[in-house]
Amino acid sequence: MKTIIIGGVAAGMSAATRLRRLQETSEITVYEMGENVSYANCGLPYFISDTISDRASLLLQTPESLHARFKLDVKTNHKVVAIDKDARQVTVQNLTTGETFEDQYDHLVLATGAKPRKPNIPGIEHALTLRDVEDADALKKAALNSKTKTAVIIGGGFIGIETAENLVHAGFSVHLVQRGNHILGQAEPEIVEVMQKHLESNGIKLHLNSSVTAITDSTALVNGTEIVTDLVISAAGVEPDNQLAKDAGLRFGETGGLWVDQQQRTSDTNIFAAGDAVEKSDYFTEGETLVPLANLANRHGRLIADAIAGLPVKVANTIGTAIIGAFGMALATTGLSPAKAKASGIAHEVIHIHPGSHAGYYPGAKRISMLVVFEPGSGKLLGAQAVGEDGVDKRIDVISTAIFAGLTVNDLMDLELAYSPQYGSAKDPINHAGYVGNNVLTGRTPTFQWHELEEEVAKPNTILVDVRTSSENAEGTTPNSINISVDELRDHIDELRGKRVLVHCQVGQRGHTATQILRGHGIDALNLDGGYLTWRAGHDSRERA
Repeated sequence: MKTIIIGGVAAGMSAATRLRRLQETSEITVYEMGENVSYANCGLPYFISDTISDRASLLLQTPESLHARFKLDVKTNHKVVAIDKDARQVTVQNLTTGETFEDQYDHLVLATGAKPRKPNIPGIEHALTLRDVEDADALKKAALNSKTKTAVIIGGGFIGIETAENLVHAGFSVHLVQRGNHILGQAEPEIVEVMQKHLESNGIKLHLNSSVTAITDSTALVNGTEIVTDLVISAAGVEPDNQLAKDAGLRFGETGGLWVDQQQRTSDTNIFAAGDAVEKSDYFTEGETLVPLANLANRHGRLIADAIAGLPVKVANTIGTAIIGAFGMALATTGLSPAKAKASGIAHEVIHIHPGSHAGYYPGAKRISMLVVFEPGSGKLLGAQAVGEDGVDKRIDVISTAIFAGLTVNDLMDLELAYSPQYGSAKDPINHAGYVGNNVLTGRTPTFQWHELEEEVAKPNTILVDVRTSSENAEGTTPNSINISVDELRDHIDELRGKRVLVHCQVGQRGHTATQILRGHGIDALNLDGGYLTWRAGHDSRERA
């Protein structure tokens, strides 16, 4: 039996090496149109700034090492230009010599990945992209030769932000241009605003609700403003690299990704596919989605090898968990965002918390701003987002695992997590989220969201009370609020009786206590979820629009 694999990075190499471990005598050929295979494409931005200085460390394997260990026939600079499904044959072009030849297969694996999306901008040919090692070489050379030491980056997604950070480290003044009203479109504004302020404090100029209108070899026009630069990077997202599959007449889904079944087979039973070019099934809606993540590409490549070897396999639906770091701060997401839940018609509750990354009395604790999404009634976990300088990754990983296991927000209260003062708290942020979620789920603490403040305050007979200290209030507070600290609240019960009282503190905890005090005296009271910090971040993000 012979298997041909088109594409030699994450999905392709996972399929090839796993298949060899399962079938020692099968013939396995990998065609890769680039110069390198099995490289660390997620590490490419860090090569620009010499954070990763050794180029060779990005090359995880070579054709020679793959042949020595796995007996794989890996051919770089070879592009498959056509697929003949009936003949089970591919046409291959040697990009070095220009010669073409045919090769037969029993099974074919498409792992062509995604390609950078280039906006329709006059002069876009002057912009560089960052997809492979050759792109990284070109970008690093351009940065070293830059005379302006100013860069314009088109796109505020993962690649755009990581490239921006590394160009700052390389001594550049960086302008990041984003069409939307905030970067990282999958994140909620009150979470992403923390990262936006962090990027700005580290020298990145954000141009939101903006676009590059023209590029020359020395300037970029950003909504009419001329920026003198000899370095423009297009990081405006990716799109499936699927022309080969289209020409072969394979089935595609509504997302534009290649359709596959639960064993990663395409509409031709002898052809499999995995990676960024392929649709995934959403965990929550079971609809199709595109999720260009390396961990999924590796997992699905392995699954293809199992399917070819005749093992019983079934792909798991995609939760969608991702993280990005810049200048020491991380932002991570998993599962449904509130915006996606709303767009999908999925009933949901949202809570916000702002705990420390570890015990506050131990030096170095950093604030984590976190939201958790769950179903009303059942409390089933749907998603989470977090941003902060420490401990974000492990909290999102716990929530992702809890979602996969079908746990509820109540279950978070009972999770036994590793605790020592330098690593966490006796009441870990995960447990904290469970306690807050339980209060909301049971109706013990009625809440309202930061973006509902104006609407809630405008309701009849309503008063807004800041229950922080007077010094905290003086540093900034919500519009039209009065200040009565939680410790003095009982002294003001008579003047609040008969009113609908909205309360807020800094992060929500004192607001919860204030709500319980007021409700204990028969007063209708609601707590601002996540407190002033959440409202401030959301408000500031909205003000940018």
